Amino acid sequence: MLNRLLAGLLALLALSAGLAASPSLAGPVRTGHLTAELAAASQGVTPGGEVRVVLRQVIDKGWHTYWRNSGDSGAPTELTWTLPPGWSAGEIVWAPPARKPIGPLMNYGYSGEVLLPVTVRASASARPGDTVTLRAKAAFLVCADVCIPEDADLSLDLKVVAEDPAPDPVWAPRVEAALAAAPRPGQVEAILISGPSGLSIAATGAVLAGGKARDAYFFPYEAGVLDHAAAQTLDRGPEGLTLALKPAPGAAVPSSLAGVLAVDGKVYEIEARPGRALPGAAGLGPPPSPGPATAATAGGLAGAILFAFLGGLILNLMPCVFPVLAMKAASLASHGQDRAAARLQGLAFLAGVMATFLALAALLLVVRAGGAAVGWGFQLQSPPVVAALALLMLAVGLNMSGLFEIGGSLQGIGAGAANRNGALGALLTGALAVVVAAPCTAPFMAPALGWAMTQPAALSLAVFAGLGLGFAAPFTLAALAPGVLSRLPRPGPWMETFRKVLAFPMYGAAAWLAWVIAVQAGPDLLARLLAAGVALAFACWLWGLAQKRAAVGRSARVLGASALVVAGLAVAGAVWPQPASAGSKAPETTGASTNGLAYEAYTPERLATLRAEGRPVFVNYTAAWCVTCQVNERVAFSSRTAAEAFESSGTVYLKADWTRRDEVIATDLARFGRAGVPLYVVYPAGGGEPKILPQLLTPDLVVRAVREAAKG
Repeated sequence: MLNRLLAGLLALLALSAGLAASPSLAGPVRTGHLTAELAAASQGVTPGGEVRVVLRQVIDKGWHTYWRNSGDSGAPTELTWTLPPGWSAGEIVWAPPARKPIGPLMNYGYSGEVLLPVTVRASASARPGDTVTLRAKAAFLVCADVCIPEDADLSLDLKVVAEDPAPDPVWAPRVEAALAAAPRPGQVEAILISGPSGLSIAATGAVLAGGKARDAYFFPYEAGVLDHAAAQTLDRGPEGLTLALKPAPGAAVPSSLAGVLAVDGKVYEIEARPGRALPGAAGLGPPPSPGPATAATAGGLAGAILFAFLGGLILNLMPCVFPVLAMKAASLASHGQDRAAARLQGLAFLAGVMATFLALAALLLVVRAGGAAVGWGFQLQSPPVVAALALLMLAVGLNMSGLFEIGGSLQGIGAGAANRNGALGALLTGALAVVVAAPCTAPFMAPALGWAMTQPAALSLAVFAGLGLGFAAPFTLAALAPGVLSRLPRPGPWMETFRKVLAFPMYGAAAWLAWVIAVQAGPDLLARLLAAGVALAFACWLWGLAQKRAAVGRSARVLGASALVVAGLAVAGAVWPQPASAGSKAPETTGASTNGLAYEAYTPERLATLRAEGRPVFVNYTAAWCVTCQVNERVAFSSRTAAEAFESSGTVYLKADWTRRDEVIATDLARFGRAGVPLYVVYPAGGGEPKILPQLLTPDLVVRAVREAAKG
């Protein structure tokens, strides 16, 4: 019944995800917390020649962006070029980074002004006298106490000349200085040493001779190999130095270690390979021994798939999936005794679920591979995606209420009208079910998905396949089981009333998503969504009126076209991105539940301070679009007994709100082996290992955890 509606609006949903990160202007661009521009070192370029182009960032005071390896959190600056045919751009020449400690974390990045040169090669067929436009999309993660993704569409006009161009009087010396300051290979020889005490790099070279180095630090190119926050101990020798490094927890011994060695303000690019300590470098350890490769065992994979399957089964019971469960129930009941049609629909629903789960998993892996710290449910961190989903739920509800029809009416079920395109409808319903289930994390899912996020792509996809099989199993098995079908009531006119009753869960889902928009982006975007909802309802009414006119042989083209135009404007008005400064909602730093349970906004620095004071801490990783989180909020945290337990024990309640994209929170989740929220972590008084609570909470469980934490 809903085939065309689901297909069209799911397509709009996919489009809106792409629109979520579209803005910007040409030339120098103010993104919100920095100004970016492109500049060239010369006043032109010859056909087939090269020109140095620089990406300049002027970052607001107190904010920073990130180096190629951002460290424990964050994401590097990205530059995506759009060049004329035959032109090409090289890699970014990264300026030397600075250490950016944030509580227990260590990040690497830039403050103030930074220049990142790139070599651009012109096409050999470029014609002297022409002016070409080089375009690039720059993506920054700009951080202070919070992190904000910002984008800029940049452009640079460049003249093609017949002879070597003159250097630009302003930019040529600045670009040359940036290139001279960048680390270069060949000046330092380095050896990687591994032993029982950890790793060390022994470095020698004329620039290090004399044993006078006062400060040295190694910035690795690859994340996840070293513990970035650990101290690097310097030992000097007559010909160089040795740095003692701490491997990242669980990391294998690397076959080599490449990066930037900073010594007393000067930087050198090195690649340390295994070997014995170099003479005169103050070597600290024995010859290296190869470490075991980290790979998932067959038992680990089987356990993760089993947990994912069980989590998928339980996911059917979560409240965020109920609206689509209602659609599935109505669809299955519509087939009555037609077992062949029911079996086909069950298999099609399975295919829709599996395809969508695997597509979301693949997209998640690609985004993470690109350096973004995201997790399960990441698509709902985009307000345009949430807005599109809200309008989709509203349109489905209006269709079920009979305002307009897609395909045949349920009154004709007995004659088989609702069986038309049943397989396609079931497939699309399966896809929609997965999209709606994204905000939920059921028991057993968290450890399975957390394990999957640390594995190669093939193993990760196998775990997500297990999740999809578990999620689709109840409906698919019911559709394939003759005993279930024989107990269903026979189709008839009562199905029309049943359909209208099932519209109300869809309205409830739309209202919930509107609340999520309000939490994510504030009242301005909520007002746009509400206006879009009214316009979409009007478009659906026009479409229904057009259908009635067509049914009696009257022309309905004008009404139909008007309905499509109004619907298109409604959806575009809701999902089109706003300027970064418009409608944004400032993060809350303090608050309280309905029963007086006070909380503070989570930051790693605040957590580190509280732990240093020896105080017990309860950290709630949550999100407005996570229905499980909201249920726990109302059930476990809003009770008076919970508030009294926090107050009497002196436990500090921190909320880590992941409603919007936050790299620090995503990194924390990964550290605890989780790919999504909710996550509840209790830190005992006086230090000690944190305790992770179950995903479904009760007031008694929270009270016990808080009182135990207070005892230390």
